[in-house]
Amino acid sequence: MTRRHFLQAAAITAVATRPGSSQPQAAAPARSVETGVLSIGYEDRGSGFPVILLHGFPDDVRAYDDVAPPLLKAGYRVLVPYLRGYGPTRFRDPAAPRMAEQAAIGQDLIDFADALHLNQFAVAGYDWGGRAAAIAAALHPERVRAAVLIGGYTIQNTIAAPRPAAPETERALWYQYYFNTERGRAGLQVNRRPLCRLLWQTWSPSWHFADETFNRTAVSFDNPDFVDVVIHSYRHRLGNAPGEPRFTAIEQKLAQRPKIQAPAITLYGADDGLGRPSTNDSADRSVFAALHDRRIIAGAGHFMPRENPEAVSTALLELLALTR
Repeated sequence: MTRRHFLQAAAITAVATRPGSSQPQAAAPARSVETGVLSIGYEDRGSGFPVILLHGFPDDVRAYDDVAPPLLKAGYRVLVPYLRGYGPTRFRDPAAPRMAEQAAIGQDLIDFADALHLNQFAVAGYDWGGRAAAIAAALHPERVRAAVLIGGYTIQNTIAAPRPAAPETERALWYQYYFNTERGRAGLQVNRRPLCRLLWQTWSPSWHFADETFNRTAVSFDNPDFVDVVIHSYRHRLGNAPGEPRFTAIEQKLAQRPKIQAPAITLYGADDGLGRPSTNDSADRSVFAALHDRRIIAGAGHFMPRENPEAVSTALLELLALTR
């Protein structure tokens, strides 16, 4: 597997307006790095110890526009990659199957760090990005110095058949069952923007975002691999699509719920439309060997980096200060 990277000189001409601010914030220069599988688009600012911020579904790097400034001010390097299927990230092989099981997303993070020669890094993520961060921390403890996991420990058991959840939880997961049908694939293809906007609204019901905010990110859903990647992710986790053979052993390890050794803070949105968090921290304590804190953030839903960026940056800075 080759490891070479290059920087694109062109700058992104669009600007990102910081939530709650009247002043537009210029986007970081466009960059890309090649791994064995992907050409990963990312934003890179600052210098010093690297912090990787990972977005979820359906979102992109703009989720961290207000998380990055305090980290940069504190002297850290902030890297925000587009996940496979989003924005400028592309599969290098046009014939490669567009798969996105959890092990692949976790490996993408390690490959990204390898390509940039990052021996160690801190990480924060939510949704797909939180799962990738948790997988990297669990399987590569020597690489992850600190982890802020929004939504907690989200590593899945894709080996055993999924058990039914409580009815209210199953109702919130309607989109996953929809994507497991051909009607759902067609619906995502033709309605990707209104469907993703609906998920923003229902997963973060107390967050009132502007059209401009959504539209600035929705261009990332125009990636030609977006639909295939999303569909495979949600079908694989329910046992309705095969995974990549190279990840079979990794999925078996993940099914055992490996502990995360890195110092960690878990964050939960009190208003998360996918399920309100429990006040009991015993589940987190059982899988985090060095859990520094578990925080439920009032007034935040699923998209916490957008809704309460200070909660995310503060948690990262707190952990990084402890691990110097």
